[in-house]
Amino acid sequence: MKYYKDINTVIGKARIIEEDGYIIELQINKDFDKNEDILEKDTNILKNTERQLSEYFSGKRNTFDLKLNSKGTDFMKKVWRELLNIPYGETRTYKEIAEKIGNPKGARAVGMANNKNPIPIIIPCHRVIGKNKKLVGYALGLDMKEFLLNLERKNKKEI
Repeated sequence: MKYYKDINTVIGKARIIEEDGYIIELQINKDFDKNEDILEKDTNILKNTERQLSEYFSGKRNTFDLKLNSKGTDFMKKVWRELLNIPYGETRTYKEIAEKIGNPKGARAVGMANNKNPIPIIIPCHRVIGKNKKLVGYALGLDMKEFLLNLERKNKKEI
C-alpha cells in the first residue's frame, strides 16, 4: 500500500510518498492529484522524512537517514546511488558521475537519469553541474538548484 503526507517547506508544498516502509517519491510544487491508489496517512516513515527535511532546510542536517526505494531502470538506480556519495555542500559534474559508474561517455544519460529522479533533495541530483562548472538542467528549475546549493554551502560552514 502507498501512503502520502503533504507538507509545507521553505521551497513550497511537498508531497512525500511511501510504499511498504520505503520512501519512493518526493514531489515538490506540483498539482497533487487525488489518487485512489495512495492514501493520506501520517506513518512513522513519513513523519521521520518530514522531520529530516525540516532539519535539512534549517541547516541542522547534512545527510538523510531514510529507507529509499526509487523506481527506475537499473542504470538510473546506479546513477542515483552514486549521487548519494556526493558530500553535502559539494558538486560533481555529469561526466564525473558517468565515470564513477563505469560509463565515461554517459554524461548525457546521467543527466536524463537525474531528470527522472523521483526523490529530489534526498537523492541530491541538485549537486550535479555542467562540465564548465555552471548550473545546467534541473527538473525543479535552475533557481531551485541554485537555492539548494547556496543553502548547503552556507550551512556547511555552520555544521
